[in-house]
Amino acid sequence: MKIDFLKNKIISIIDTSSSKENTLQSICDFLKQEIDYYDWVGFYFKNGDKEELKLAEFAGEPTEHTIIPFGKGICGQVAVSNKNFVVQDITEQDNYISCGWKIKSEIVIPIFKNNENIGQIDIDSHTKNPFTKSDEELLEYVCEQVTKIV
Repeated sequence: MKIDFLKNKIISIIDTSSSKENTLQSICDFLKQEIDYYDWVGFYFKNGDKEELKLAEFAGEPTEHTIIPFGKGICGQVAVSNKNFVVQDITEQDNYISCGWKIKSEIVIPIFKNNENIGQIDIDSHTKNPFTKSDEELLEYVCEQVTKIV
């Protein structure tokens, strides 16, 4: 993984995009295109004052999971725990929301603004055991940069 290249491109996307929505979509498209085991890339954000997440921009197959209650699935658990959640094999998780039969693993990283968990980036992969510390490092960086536009 070319971390420095990827980080620099994320900065470029943020610096040149015209709106929050375009920026988030461009980040999703870029990550999905550049990392071959990122088969679905999306952002979820807290839905107002509700205890739920709402899907924002994403790249990949459409999902029926546009609203996720806190605590439900990997994304909902991250909304409660405020911690990264790496699932190398989704069959080993009891509290998993299936987004499709092809999905084998998932990584979710929270987005913090002013010390508050406001959302997360969610990556699904069709490969088991693909994620490394480099993925966490990159996605944490992406989340830090996203706070500049949300």
